Amino acid sequence: MAPPIVVTIESTARRTFATAADWPGWSRSGKTEADAVAALAAAADRYAEIAAAAGIPFPSPDARAYEVVERAEGGAGTDFGVPSRVTDLERRPVDAAWAARSADLLVAAWAAFEAISSAAPESLRKGPRGGGRDTSKIVAHVAESDQAYARELGVRVKPFEAGDRASLGSLRALMLAVLRRPSDGSPLADRKWPHRHAANYITWHALDHAWEILDRSRPGEG
Repeated sequence: MAPPIVVTIESTARRTFATAADWPGWSRSGKTEADAVAALAAAADRYAEIAAAAGIPFPSPDARAYEVVERAEGGAGTDFGVPSRVTDLERRPVDAAWAARSADLLVAAWAAFEAISSAAPESLRKGPRGGGRDTSKIVAHVAESDQAYARELGVRVKPFEAGDRASLGSLRALMLAVLRRPSDGSPLADRKWPHRHAANYITWHALDHAWEILDRSRPGEG
């Protein structure tokens, strides 16, 4: 029998995130813990495509069982809609194999974002209150965010415009170089994020917006 997918929970009264601790970027939210775990499971097939692109075996549908092993209190970031709490499991050391694996998954997530955003219409379906950025705004947001995330990894480059694809590619190469190195689990660059949290957060951000664009490109889907 395959081992269960290890899940961590961060929650507030308003929102809960369920995160697959050993699969960077696979994190979904819901109102309650049960809702969040259900959303995580519902995204498994989408995440399986990312794992396949990275060349990493992923549990088959009949082998996907979920086990919550850690619960943490969330905060303002959780309410805002990001899995921002550093969990105890994210403070585990990272060996060379896991570091390479996490970097490969991030590469696949960035590639999926680029492919989905490039094929999407500029105007995306609005939310129930008429909100939501269009494609070019989301693309710019992801590029700008990666510049901020790079600083959390200790990578500093001269600021560049979001549309500067060459500079973005160079920045991401530097970020990947950091993530491909083993870690003892301490915060990277003496900042806040340990390796596992950095890999999870940056990969999640790319996938969350890729899937947002995909869903909002389709009439009647949320």
